[in-house]
Amino acid sequence: RATPPVNSPLPHKSTMAYQSSESKKEEFRKYLEKSSVIDALTKVLVTLYEEPDRPEKPVDFIKKALGGPSQSDFDSLKAENDELKAKIQQLQSQLGQTAPAEE
Repeated sequence: RATPPVNSPLPHKSTMAYQSSESKKEEFRKYLEKSSVIDALTKVLVTLYEEPDRPEKPVDFIKKALGGPSQSDFDSLKAENDELKAKIQQLQSQLGQTAPAEE
């Protein structure tokens, strides 16, 4: 495939792709900035940096700092959910046994 001569008014394909890629990156950066994602991540990373004892699991630290549940929170909620599902089945079973026969 021949490339356009240096003096050609047509841009080279790789130049166009680079400009397109750069404009997409810039658009994405503006989106992150406008939606306060950059500020939130910066605050979390500064907090992690200033932490005197480095956490063993920095990803969990970041999740928690951003308001996400920790693994123990998740495990606890999952166990509670499983218990409640079992209780629902038990109550539905009892309800089926005590329900009057339909005519």
